[in-house]
Amino acid sequence: MQAEPKKSLVGEEYEVEIGPVAHGGHCIARTTEGQVLFVRHTLPGERVVARVTEGEEGARFLRADAVRVLSASKDRIEAPCPYAGPGRCGGCDWQHAKPGAQRRLKGEVLTEQLQRLAGLTPEEAGWDGTVMPAEGDKLPAGEVPAWRTRVQYAVDADGRAGLRRHRSHEVEPIDHCMIAAEGVSELGIEKRDWAGMASIDAIAATGSQDRQVILTPRPGARLPIVELDKPVSVMRVEEKDGGVHRVHGRPFVRERADGRTHRVGSGGFWQVHPKAADTLVTAVMQGLLPRKGEMALDLYCGVGLFAGALADRLGDKGAVLGIESGKRAVEDARHNLAEFERVRIEQGKVESVLPRTGITEVDLIVLDPPRAGAGRQTVAHLSSLGARRIAYVACDPAALARDLGYFRDGGYRVRMLRAFDLFPMTHHLECVAILEPAAKGV
Repeated sequence: MQAEPKKSLVGEEYEVEIGPVAHGGHCIARTTEGQVLFVRHTLPGERVVARVTEGEEGARFLRADAVRVLSASKDRIEAPCPYAGPGRCGGCDWQHAKPGAQRRLKGEVLTEQLQRLAGLTPEEAGWDGTVMPAEGDKLPAGEVPAWRTRVQYAVDADGRAGLRRHRSHEVEPIDHCMIAAEGVSELGIEKRDWAGMASIDAIAATGSQDRQVILTPRPGARLPIVELDKPVSVMRVEEKDGGVHRVHGRPFVRERADGRTHRVGSGGFWQVHPKAADTLVTAVMQGLLPRKGEMALDLYCGVGLFAGALADRLGDKGAVLGIESGKRAVEDARHNLAEFERVRIEQGKVESVLPRTGITEVDLIVLDPPRAGAGRQTVAHLSSLGARRIAYVACDPAALARDLGYFRDGGYRVRMLRAFDLFPMTHHLECVAILEPAAKGV
């Protein structure tokens, strides 16, 4: 006998008291029946009317938007962006919170994840509890830093560029994205007709005037003639293989960080905030304190940002091995690091390539894994290599906390943790954890 489908609760409204912030850009509340609500567009301590956006009777939790604020937090402001709010653009989570409150909320999320997943207090993690703004981002309430140097615009059925709504494929057409960097905004993408396109990725390099757009056409659509307000190179995502191919201009942009120029091709990974790369290199090098002649690993190395910084500091007798899965990123890393004779870049997944290298000991390790983290198996392998210091760069506090727990199992302790607000107005943050063998201080 087939079970009756559960009743959808989408559209139902509940008057609720808002509890603590949770990982993901929402806060926790409960219905009078005790069902958990993950509520966006609210702040801890508020009383709101929450309208359900996802979920059904008996579900473990419901998702909801605060559609009316009955009792406001002192940290609430009028959202500066006209596209922010329930059912609108999903790009920002905290437009309605003062900048200092945003950083405090991120700190609370990091504290909770460290405690729950790694069993660490901030003190045990060597963290003072603060989330630091990037240089120039400490602005008054109501002002928004224009930091996003890479923006992916979606295109609606009428050819208008916009941004996706939260957890939706629907497009919110916009005239201007407040968090987009000036180099992106000045292209004028929102003013053009993009009929036939599915998405447009816009990139404005830091430290050079390079601008690039990557067009993804809808199936069978022809590429438009691209005329934007500033000189720009154009790439196209091919329907058949998903590869990125040059239409005109350079197939890469030149990014500057740590006093070096880095080639980044085909829309490859680079930190989105213009201050992020330098901020993270500084934190990693201050934590590792590289010594001349040491051997280092740079895992998930991208185009070689940390590998180059290490090579600079380890000198002629030092050596760096970088491992990266992306083919184009490996080509860029080898180009970017060609001047260093004792730097080698291998292509493949870290968990596959590292065991094949035969390396049994190293002095230093940097890892900057994707959002899912490195995982138990890779952390166990790294813990066996005897590094005197390990720098873990993380964009997800949950993955970071899980992996710190695995490192503890492998005999490492967290010496220092720093947190940076490199994604203002969103729930994301970046962390750098420095680890050392638990048995001895360094």
